[in-house]
Amino acid sequence: MQSVNRKHFLDRFLHYVTYDTQSIENSETYPSTTKQLELSKRLLTELKELGLEDVELNEHGYVFATLPSNVQHDVPVIGLIAHVDTSPDVSGKNVNPVITENYQGGDIVLEKDPSQVIKFEENPALKDSMGHDLITSDGTTLLGADNKAGIAEIMGALVTLQENPDIKHGKIRVAFTVDEEVGEGTKHFDVKAFGADYAYTIDGEAAGEVEDETFCADTAFVKVKGVNVHPGYAKDKLINAVKIAADLIDRLPKDSMSPETTEKREGYLHPHGIKGNVELAEITFLVRDFTVEGLKEKEKYLQDLCNQLSENYTPASVSLEVKESYRNMKYKLDEHPRVVEYALQAVQQTGLEPIRNLIRGGTDGARLSYMGLPTPNIFTGGHNFHSQKEWISIQHMEKAAATIVNLVQIWAEKSQAS
Repeated sequence: MQSVNRKHFLDRFLHYVTYDTQSIENSETYPSTTKQLELSKRLLTELKELGLEDVELNEHGYVFATLPSNVQHDVPVIGLIAHVDTSPDVSGKNVNPVITENYQGGDIVLEKDPSQVIKFEENPALKDSMGHDLITSDGTTLLGADNKAGIAEIMGALVTLQENPDIKHGKIRVAFTVDEEVGEGTKHFDVKAFGADYAYTIDGEAAGEVEDETFCADTAFVKVKGVNVHPGYAKDKLINAVKIAADLIDRLPKDSMSPETTEKREGYLHPHGIKGNVELAEITFLVRDFTVEGLKEKEKYLQDLCNQLSENYTPASVSLEVKESYRNMKYKLDEHPRVVEYALQAVQQTGLEPIRNLIRGGTDGARLSYMGLPTPNIFTGGHNFHSQKEWISIQHMEKAAATIVNLVQIWAEKSQAS
C-alpha cells in the first residue's frame, strides 16, 4: 500500500472550499458563473508550483496539466479529472469547514445552525468512520467536498508522486473542469487534445467504491394543446390544457416508476417541471433506466398515455417529444475491462474492501466514455452531497489519494508485464 500524508491534501481542501464556485442553470455564458474561474486560477498556480508541464487554463475554464512518465516502457496515458463547481441547490458562499476530531459516534449537530443534524442512524457510513476526523460545514452552507475533495485528492497524489520518484508511473494528464453540476462539464472538452487513453473522475462518495454504471437518460417533453374560449361562454366548448396535464400526472403509477418509489437498478419516469395555461401546458419528464430497453419501455408507456388523452379530449391534443441525454457508461467500459479492474485493485491495495457500484444519476465519465475516453468514477470519501449535512472523513480522503497513486503504479506495472 502506498500511503499519502494528509499534509499533501488537507490544507488545500480546507482552502478550496472557501471559494464560492456555484454553477447555475440556464446561463448564457460558459462557464455559467465567472466565480468558478477564481479557483481554476488558483489550481493553475499550484500545478505550476508542483512542476507539472503543459499547465494551462483554456478559454472554456478548464485547467489542464501533465505529469511526465518516469518509466522507459510504454504505458497508456491516464487522465485524472475533477470539477471545480458546486451545486446550485445550496449556497457555497462563505463556507466555514469544521473538523470533528476522533469521532466516537452519535449525532453531529452543526454549530451555526443546530437544526441541521447529521444523524447517526440515518448515516450508516458514520459507523465505518469511528475514530476518524470528520469535516463538515457549519450548517449554513454545503461543504463543497463535491468535488473539491476530488481536486484535493488528485493534488495530494501528484505531490506524493513528485516527492517519491521511485514510484513508477506513466504519463498522467490532469483536468479540472467547470459546470459539471449543471450537466455541462464536458460541453467543450476536447478528448483528442486531452490525450489520455483512459481516465478516472474522482467524484464518487463512499470509501472503496468504483462506479462503472450510470443511468441511461432521456428528457421527454409533453405538450398539451387545449381549446381556449372566453370562460363566460365556455360551456361545452372550452378544453383546459392545465386540467389535461393534471389528468396525465394523475394517471402515473402511485407506487412505482418514480424517484421516490425506486432504488438500486430500478428506473423511473419523473415529472420534473410543469408550466402553462388554459391554451397550452407543458410537462418535462426525466426518463431514467440502466438499460436502453428499459428506457424505451417507459417512453412507450408515456406515449400511450398521451395517445389516450388525445383521444379522450379531442379536439385538444397531447404530443410527446423525446431527446437523448446520455447513456449508461457500462456499455463502453465493458469494452475495456482492465480500466475498472485496475481501479478495484488499487482500492484493495489501500486496505479497503473494493465495492463495484452504480450511480443513480449521471457523471462526466458517462459522456466522456461515449466521446472515446473510457472513464469510470472513483470515491472521494464524501457523503450527503448537495446539502448542509455534507461530511467527509479525512482518513477516507487519504485512502482516495492513495488509491490514485496505487492506480498509476498498477498501470505502469501491468504495461511492463505485458
